[in-house]
Amino acid sequence: MSNSKLDDYLQQGIHGAKQTKPDERRRFLTTLRERVVIALTQGQVMKKGVEPQVVQLMEENPKAHLFLNGNISYPYLSEYIKAAEKRGIEFTIVTNKDYDSELGLVLAHDYAIDKEEIYLTEKVSPIASHVQMKEKKGFFSKLFKR
Repeated sequence: MSNSKLDDYLQQGIHGAKQTKPDERRRFLTTLRERVVIALTQGQVMKKGVEPQVVQLMEENPKAHLFLNGNISYPYLSEYIKAAEKRGIEFTIVTNKDYDSELGLVLAHDYAIDKEEIYLTEKVSPIASHVQMKEKKGFFSKLFKR
């Protein structure tokens, strides 16, 4: 056995097998971005109830795998675990002591799907945004009333 092969073998024994894109895997809870169906931040997971968009995507993707951030308290995760079990979706609670991902939930396949929009977005109704725009008044509007 040559020195470089022996070195590689020893390094692999000490540190484990080499991974592709380790930073991306840490961020997306051990999976790759190209495999992700939907991703929620920790704050979105901690909201009361299960996001309806996640439930819908679980039903549309029954072969997907649910990855949950183990740094989040279990009562928040349990609602998503129950939803996954109800739909027959496997799940894994991922805890990385060295890196705390900002993501709390990732629904992903074991193959690439390259979905453009993977993050859950808060939809603001047009009526609410119109009301907020009317309420905004600048400093001069208080001085000079029309």
